[in-house]
Amino acid sequence: MINKDIYIEDFVNEYPFSVKYLMEKGIKCIMCGEPIWGTLEEAAKEKSFDDEKINEFVKELNEIANN
Repeated sequence: MINKDIYIEDFVNEYPFSVKYLMEKGIKCIMCGEPIWGTLEEAAKEKSFDDEKINEFVKELNEIANN
């Protein structure tokens, strides 16, 4: 299960589809050419996403992962 505390490096390795999703949201990730360390929540907050939007991302990502 994906949560906001997942580390970006683990996230993109375990869920390759996440690279495209993160890029579409403007969130940097390792595979996008800019190494980033930290969690999904930290990366989203760097782009000024609030808690509600981050929770929406997590929900969407879990839906995609389960399909």
